[in-house]
Amino acid sequence: MGAKIGGGGSGKFDLGQNSDMNVTPFVDVMLVLLIIFMVSIPAATVSIKLDLPPAIPPPPGTKVKEPTLINIQAGNAIFIGEIPTTLDHLPADLATQLTKDDPTLPPTEQRVYIRANRDVRYGDFMSVMNTLQGNGFYQVALINEEL
Repeated sequence: MGAKIGGGGSGKFDLGQNSDMNVTPFVDVMLVLLIIFMVSIPAATVSIKLDLPPAIPPPPGTKVKEPTLINIQAGNAIFIGEIPTTLDHLPADLATQLTKDDPTLPPTEQRVYIRANRDVRYGDFMSVMNTLQGNGFYQVALINEEL
């Protein structure tokens, strides 16, 4: 594989031409690359902390609180549930709705769900998110639709 020893009958120190491919350096390089990838792949994985609800269903007979939805539609139309609002009045209207739904918790500590229409521009969606976060609403969940 690596060298030709003897043969040919030409001379004592003449080994002649070796036309076979030497694959030993190729295998060595491939093993080194394999080890490098095996070491670097676990470091490249990132864990994301998720705030998942518990898997325990509520006891029978208890009334489940309906979530507060913010619907964003094309043309920058914003609705809290089915009540129309504007971007400027969104924090005040949302606080009023959340206080009406659950007066025991402060409005900024309650979870709010956002659902955007497919035609909504990303900038309009992010302006709603920035308005909510700028007014202390950090418990925001996103709703998507499967195609």
